[in-house]
Amino acid sequence: MRTIPKEESLDIEFKSDLKCYPDHDLIEEIVGMTNTAGGCLFLGVEDDGTITGVHKKHRDPIGVTALIANSTVPPIAVRAEIITEEDKDVLKIEVPRSRGVVSTASGKILRRRNKLDGSPEVIPMYSYEIPSRLAELGMLDYSAQPLAGATLDDLDPNQRVRLRRIIQNRSGGEKTLLSLPDEELDIALRLVTNVAGNYVPTVTGMLLIGKEERIAELLPTAKAAFQVLEGTAVRVNEDSNKPLLELFESYETYIKAWNPERETEYGLFRIPIPEFDWAAFREGLVNAFCHRDYTMLGSVRVLIDDEGMTISNPGGFIDGVNLKNLLTVEPHGRNPALADAMKRIGLAEKTGRGIDRIYEGSIIFGRPWPDYSESTSRSVKLFIQRAKADLPFAKFVADEQNRQGKPLSIYVLMILSVLNNERRCTVERIVELTNLGENKIRSAIEFMIESGLIEASGKGKKSYLHSGKKDLS
Repeated sequence: MRTIPKEESLDIEFKSDLKCYPDHDLIEEIVGMTNTAGGCLFLGVEDDGTITGVHKKHRDPIGVTALIANSTVPPIAVRAEIITEEDKDVLKIEVPRSRGVVSTASGKILRRRNKLDGSPEVIPMYSYEIPSRLAELGMLDYSAQPLAGATLDDLDPNQRVRLRRIIQNRSGGEKTLLSLPDEELDIALRLVTNVAGNYVPTVTGMLLIGKEERIAELLPTAKAAFQVLEGTAVRVNEDSNKPLLELFESYETYIKAWNPERETEYGLFRIPIPEFDWAAFREGLVNAFCHRDYTMLGSVRVLIDDEGMTISNPGGFIDGVNLKNLLTVEPHGRNPALADAMKRIGLAEKTGRGIDRIYEGSIIFGRPWPDYSESTSRSVKLFIQRAKADLPFAKFVADEQNRQGKPLSIYVLMILSVLNNERRCTVERIVELTNLGENKIRSAIEFMIESGLIEASGKGKKSYLHSGKKDLS
């Protein structure tokens, strides 16, 4: 059975060795791979996947490993071995993902990318891309850096007044900040930093309270767009370089106009159910601005159309975050200084678990879960689908939260959502659908059984879970 993949990808590379593949080209391929996502290089395989065998010069895995280590800075520790496929020997080189930026011994820095046809290629990593790479790895906080060319005069006093008002009015704002004079407030929120004895604005400072015209000049990547489409008709299309505090207030106003609510009776009260949950919108917007790559051109984009709402930002998921661990990975971002300031101001979730609020906003109304599947290595895209609320399920969740006197955890909500759609389900199936750890799922299930939320039937591998409440089914 063939173990070598049949086609190339971003982390799989084939190289023909019939004519003895040049060592310097091999080193460049390895450097490009380690500076991207790591992966495997198969020496002795043609581009179309045909196995033709490794040249006798490259049959020594230890020698090839030493060659790569001696030809890269810092040295790359690869793992090489000869494998036999279709009666031919192939050199398999496993390349780790670098925790920094690696170059060839001659100083060439390279990375991999996919071409338009989906096939990979190695291209130069330019100097302006290095901060982006380091930020992606969590080794550089670009938002805490002084912004070249900026002075204290570039900070807008009117935006600082707005900043204080937001801290005062938001429930999560640190009210102790209000007692600080402007200079100390700027230092506390890392809006400025000391350079050679003088304070200058940081990227965070300019993003939050900078003058709009100076943001456009000094930080041209900090663009945002709000768009509304009805069919193919454009109803709203606004591009902006406004500071984030003003931008947030503007977008709050926009979303109210394009987020219709439906009222439903709940006991003696009538409660509104919006098309898009407000908390989910806010956290999606915060994540887009806090985790975007400010070294890349492009805009944070909010699009509302007939299908739903999309919030996208330049810059892919940072190292260690992927589609399967969004809800379980430890909170850490690309721009810690900016994220910290947003939390202290009261705009962002204090615990850094805004993703929970995004999922909760859909689940509590019985709607499809948020979708990040269109995210790539260069951008993150959140899609929240327009869908009619499942009112019986929404009332069931609200009743249960009132009965317990506290919100249900995201694990409990996701399990209830799965059972609402699947009717009955095994633990293994729930783990598969939610991408949550089995231990946490089992712990949540035990709590739910004890609370009477769900019931179990059957034994062993044939045991099923189903709702313990009539309202849910």
